[in-house]
Amino acid sequence: MNLDLNGKRALVCGSTQGIGKAAAVELAALGANITLVARNEAKLKDTLSGLPFNGAQQHDYLVADFDFPDQLKNTIDKYLASHAVHILVNNTGGPPAGKVLDAKPEEFIKAITSHLICSQILVQAVVPHMKSEGFGRIINVISTSVKIPIKGLGVSNTTRGAVANWSKTLAHEVAPYGITVNNVLPGTTLTGRLETIIKNNAAKAGIAEDEAKQRMIEEVPMGRISSPEEVAAAIAFLATPAASYITGINLPVDGGRTGSL
Repeated sequence: MNLDLNGKRALVCGSTQGIGKAAAVELAALGANITLVARNEAKLKDTLSGLPFNGAQQHDYLVADFDFPDQLKNTIDKYLASHAVHILVNNTGGPPAGKVLDAKPEEFIKAITSHLICSQILVQAVVPHMKSEGFGRIINVISTSVKIPIKGLGVSNTTRGAVANWSKTLAHEVAPYGITVNNVLPGTTLTGRLETIIKNNAAKAGIAEDEAKQRMIEEVPMGRISSPEEVAAAIAFLATPAASYITGINLPVDGGRTGSL
């Protein structure tokens, strides 16, 4: 099985914490050159210093805030003038929790901007070189809510569904060029966002956070919360040459929690 990513460059978004950071580490361990993308430069520098390094790799970072798509476009266009990207990992923190009926229009606009519009900007920037190389991997970290909407995540469910359909459409368009497009759907994963959701659920139910966490665990057939590294392993595999004939899929990494095929 060919898992070698030496000579490939992976641009990993949201890569200073959680799943994004774990994905950057895993891809670097397979030999890829990593370009970290996030808005906090201090965290980017710290993450950069901890990436696996085989002596020949060239890791770097870009400071970008996905609330400002025009700035992102300028940043990526300047970067690609002297660099080529073979792997793109689209990963952005989810919108705040809440009922869809209570959501303000601007909440949808913000979420669609940071998740869908920024992903579109990045794809349009990196695909030309992927086409010329006959190799490309676009991996979108979304949510199991694209299969079954999650209660209390109205804006997130809506936005994630839009990204999943965008991704499936894109997969058909770029497949002839050796470019794959896939979605990884994390379930209950130990990230900062999950900790926030647990706190909110506990407050709403009037219970302790440990109890709210245990209720989540009980919904997972494997009986535990996953680590970011377990999700990152799926992302990394989809980025490798071994996954060359897998495209247009939604891959849950959820311990069996999602109750659909």
